[in-house]
Amino acid sequence: MTSKTNPQLFVRPSTLEEIPQLNQMIIESARVLSRGFYTEQEAESAIKYVFGVDTALVNDGSYFTATLDGELAGCGGWSRRRTLYGGDQRPMGADEFLDPTLDPARIRAFFISPKAARRGVGRAVFEACKQAALVQGFTRLELMATLPGVPFYKVLGFEKVEDVSDTLPDGVTIRFERMRLDIA
Repeated sequence: MTSKTNPQLFVRPSTLEEIPQLNQMIIESARVLSRGFYTEQEAESAIKYVFGVDTALVNDGSYFTATLDGELAGCGGWSRRRTLYGGDQRPMGADEFLDPTLDPARIRAFFISPKAARRGVGRAVFEACKQAALVQGFTRLELMATLPGVPFYKVLGFEKVEDVSDTLPDGVTIRFERMRLDIA
């Protein structure tokens, strides 16, 4: 799907073959865009244990790749599974399916290339996720926002539910915000 505001911005379902390229972009995004929000040690620990593609989302067809001017620009997804955050290396939460009449769909693993930051990529990926969740009957969204992501999600209308700290296997603690949004 092409962005309405930028015809050079294209969002499509991710493929299994591009996961290595997406993970490389995620590492670059985390290292650059986390500056000022997380220490270098926190960012590196999160890259090792949290930040990355969750293959289940790709397999479900609910993870998206964005290109801008033909270059990889970002990725992100949504899920009808209970897992709230984490990549293949350490998913956080059960893999069971959510009930759209009771549970919010999950917004997952949004990362933008530093070269594409603040150019509408995140919003375009979010709109693809929101529309897909609505089609599946979900009326609310929930996510675990990284600190650099909080301002973006606030602009989209998400509200903070709680502060969360996750102590990773190496002892480093990463701070997040759990956020929700009604979309119906």
